[in-house]
Amino acid sequence: MQTGDFVRDKVVLVTGAGGGIGREFALGLGREGAKVVVNDLGATVAGEGRDLSRAQSVVDEIVAAGGTATANGDSVSDWSGANTMVQQALDTYGRIDCVINNAGILRDRFFFNMSVDEWRAVIDVHLNGPFYVSRAAAPHFKSQQSGSYVHMVSTSGLIGNFGQANYSAAKLGLAALSKSIAMDMAKFKVRSNCIAPFAWSRMIDGIPTETDEQKARVARLQRMETAKIAPLAVYLCSDAASDVSGQVFAVRANEIFLMSQSRPLRAMHTADGWTPQTIAERVIPAMQPSFYKLDRSQDVFDWDPV
Repeated sequence: MQTGDFVRDKVVLVTGAGGGIGREFALGLGREGAKVVVNDLGATVAGEGRDLSRAQSVVDEIVAAGGTATANGDSVSDWSGANTMVQQALDTYGRIDCVINNAGILRDRFFFNMSVDEWRAVIDVHLNGPFYVSRAAAPHFKSQQSGSYVHMVSTSGLIGNFGQANYSAAKLGLAALSKSIAMDMAKFKVRSNCIAPFAWSRMIDGIPTETDEQKARVARLQRMETAKIAPLAVYLCSDAASDVSGQVFAVRANEIFLMSQSRPLRAMHTADGWTPQTIAERVIPAMQPSFYKLDRSQDVFDWDPV
């Protein structure tokens, strides 16, 4: 397969593609021959406002480079909007082959200060949105016996982070949603995978830089280009990935990781059943060495990106 042909004539819907990682997905897909529906609400990082020009500017870039694309300004957090963007792919190009759920907002706040509105807004975009868009595409994938979903998750959910209870919960929930889609749609030859990206974008350019540790972390992040994430997403949309489903990957500059999924670590049993006292005396002391620490993403990925 030659460069420029990896997803030739695939119709791919990319949400939140007006900038950052989503823009790189759209451009990469366009270069590899896909027909791209560039969705972007044109909102701020907090999810406020609308502006179709951001999506249209990416479409213009793809077309100027010889590719094919169309702009869409619907909201992923609206069921009707999700169906409309999928229908736009069908009306414009006659089919849909892949959905990349990338749209996102941030409403960071420590859990004890987080408002209900801040919780709901992030869950709506990062969890309800991927369900709406994926569900809207599902009947078409099912009838054509093919299709691929790529969902953007985060180590904030897979590992942990401060001040992001809403975002972390949504992203870990999205990983579970992806696994369920992969299982439910496997008999229709439909795949579903996740990518946890490390990259500098407007979604994270508000990270504090008050301490030396924070400054060092931001310096590392700034070396991780959004364009480095796109090749894996393009691959997962292609027929070359026909045997890849239900997986969670992470990309950090030139590194690609396959992330673990929850499995039992330790087990104890007794013929007599457990009481609170025997659990305290026997179970917890035996299992405690294997307890997970309250690690953050940067505690686990603590080396400089390659």
